[in-house]
Amino acid sequence: MIPASVKFYLASQSPRRRKLMSLLSNNFSAFSVDLDEVIYPDEDPEDVVLRLAEHKMDLAIQQAGEGIVITGDTIVVLDDEILVKPVDEEDAFHILSKLSDQSHSVYTGYSVHNKVTGKRISRFERTEVYFRKLSEHEIRDYIRGGSPMDKAGAYGIQDDYGAVFVRKIEGCYYNVVGFPLSAIYLAIKEII
Repeated sequence: MIPASVKFYLASQSPRRRKLMSLLSNNFSAFSVDLDEVIYPDEDPEDVVLRLAEHKMDLAIQQAGEGIVITGDTIVVLDDEILVKPVDEEDAFHILSKLSDQSHSVYTGYSVHNKVTGKRISRFERTEVYFRKLSEHEIRDYIRGGSPMDKAGAYGIQDDYGAVFVRKIEGCYYNVVGFPLSAIYLAIKEII
C-alpha cells in the first residue's frame, strides 16, 4: 500500500479522475494546468497522449508542493481518427453515430513524478471498446442529458446511460474513464 503520509497533486479538472484518485489516497490536492492540447497530423495516438501528459507534468510540477504529481490525457481513436471532445451537440451526435456498432481504442497517457527524488514515469494504457448499434433516438436522448460534452469520444462509460452503449471492453475499465488506476498505482510504487 501507499503510505498515508505521501502527499499527492493531481493536475486535472476531471471530476472522474479526482474521484478515482481518492481510491488511491485522500491525501491529495487537485488543480488544473492551462495547456493547449494540440494534436499534430499523422501523430500516433500513444505519442499524442504521452506528449500531452508530459507537457502537463512540466507545468504541474511548477505548481505542486513536495510529493507525487500525477497528470493524464485521454483520447478516443476510431480507424486511425482521433476523436476529441465534441464542440457542440451536433458534433457529439456525429461522433456517437460513428462509434455505433464499431470498436474503438481509448488511450490514456499518464505521468507520475516524485518531486522529492526527481523520479518520473510516463506511460500509456490502451483499451479496446466495442459499441452496440445505437439508434438516433438513444444518441439524441444521451446528448440532451449533457454528458457527452466534456468527454473525448462524446461518451462516458461510467454514465448511467452511456454505459449501456458498450457491448464489451478488452483492457482496463478505468482507463476508459480516463485514469488507469492499476497502472498508475504501480507507477507510484516504483517512484516512492
